[in-house]
Amino acid sequence: MNIEDYRNYCMSKKAVTEHFPFDEDVLVFKVLGKMFALASLKKWESGEGFINLKCDPEYAIELREAYESIKPGYHMHKQQWNSVYIHTGELSPKLLTKLIDHSYDMVVKGMTKKMRDQLL
Repeated sequence: MNIEDYRNYCMSKKAVTEHFPFDEDVLVFKVLGKMFALASLKKWESGEGFINLKCDPEYAIELREAYESIKPGYHMHKQQWNSVYIHTGELSPKLLTKLIDHSYDMVVKGMTKKMRDQLL
């Protein structure tokens, strides 16, 4: 998965917007104003790219044990976020899209019913 594929996949999801809330480097994707994915463009360009994705805490542990390319979230809540390293070649595009979907779903799950209804 390259940066364009990552961006296009995130943007294809319902009610997603992209932002640079921290600086001009960190691209953040939000669903109805709630962050579900972020990545440093500079790190990606240097070949050290990773995506921070929200994750169920138990599933996060399983993923970290199964894949060297998945670590506790860099600068994030370590129990609820993973850093998914893209350039190692260990993770298939199918798994990457599954993890993005999971992150999106976790954020939606935490929303109020009124917010979730906007996604129908």
